[in-house]
Amino acid sequence: MQLVETHAHIYSDKFKDDLDEMIQRSREQGIEKIYMPNIDSESIDAMLELEHRYPGYCIPMMGLHPCSVDHNFEKELYIVEDWLSKRDFVAVGEMGTDLYWDKSHFEQQKEAFNIQSKWAIEKDKPIVIHCRESIDETIALVDDLKTEDFSGIFHCFSGTVEQANQIIDLGFLLGIGGVATFKNGGLEPVLESIPLDHLVLETDSPYLAPVPHRGKRNEPAYLELIVEKIATVKKMTKNEVAKATTENANRIFN
Repeated sequence: MQLVETHAHIYSDKFKDDLDEMIQRSREQGIEKIYMPNIDSESIDAMLELEHRYPGYCIPMMGLHPCSVDHNFEKELYIVEDWLSKRDFVAVGEMGTDLYWDKSHFEQQKEAFNIQSKWAIEKDKPIVIHCRESIDETIALVDDLKTEDFSGIFHCFSGTVEQANQIIDLGFLLGIGGVATFKNGGLEPVLESIPLDHLVLETDSPYLAPVPHRGKRNEPAYLELIVEKIATVKKMTKNEVAKATTENANRIFN
């Protein structure tokens, strides 16, 4: 079974004691690539160091996470823009909106979203979207910017079937992670009704570990548990889920 991990913060300090072992476990589980979303200027060095250590396996994106957007966000965006002009990245991300932690910078988050989206469109790159407690607002932002070449992933999707279909109509994919395995995660109706063509797999490591590891550190090797859940709900084989989601990931990241 060949899998692609589309969203993992494996440069996090939470992996500093067993990084090589964690990567080995990922390889043993058939994970052929791990895509790493950036957070802000403080995460870039650690992320690029992993790319250097595991070339072609740990693949970086470049963007500014909405929880790092504050009154000083223009300075952070300047750093993102500088990196995007210096070298190639597979995507602009992780970017988006977040109304869970702090609602006071929502206007700045929207501005940062629009700026980064325009960079992605100019460079013909997908965006990777964080939208915690803000799916409808983020769908509206994407809709306002929509062009034929604008694409990406709504990472850590946890919305309704209706929201999923709106996202698909915009030409975007749904990132399915550990929430799919949670008893009250609410994703079964989405998994039942949305075709595999619109899904990619992710763990969001080190966060949101799937059952039975919920509450512990997550890692890419646990992707198989998400595959198992999707296969069970959709009454398919794990290989069918793996093949389709891997093709989707390879397509979106070119």
